[in-house]
Amino acid sequence: MPREKSAGSIIYRLENGLPIYLLLHYAPSESGKRGHWGFAKGHVEEGETEEETAKREVAEETGIKDLKIMPGFKEIEKYFFRRSYGLKGEAREKAPWVFKLVVFFVAETRQEEIKISDEHSGFLWLTYEESLKKLSFKNAREILKKANEFITKNPL
Repeated sequence: MPREKSAGSIIYRLENGLPIYLLLHYAPSESGKRGHWGFAKGHVEEGETEEETAKREVAEETGIKDLKIMPGFKEIEKYFFRRSYGLKGEAREKAPWVFKLVVFFVAETRQEEIKISDEHSGFLWLTYEESLKKLSFKNAREILKKANEFITKNPL
């Protein structure tokens, strides 16, 4: 079974002493892939550390360069998906399964202005409670819960 490894960050900034989280909207694709709300992430390139990948992907997807990854937080998300991009009908149903591993860090920024990449159709800065409601996948909500607990117990 093919495997993929990605890395990303749960990005936050402080507003009135409370964390506000950045969520990105991944646009629906022409191949039928649904749009969803999530965090900045992308494939680990050869020779990169997971942390380097997370910083690069955040910069590419959001334009954020002012980013501080908080030491002590690293969560791993694992799931399976079908590599069906661009496929239709029966070919889509027979697409190979892929095992995906995503490493998430917590990162603080002071930058409010975002410049999203072409793979996204929107972004929102939301409170913890609003973020939990907006995130599309249960795995992402679970990681946000752990990140929020970490941030509130380990303020910078």
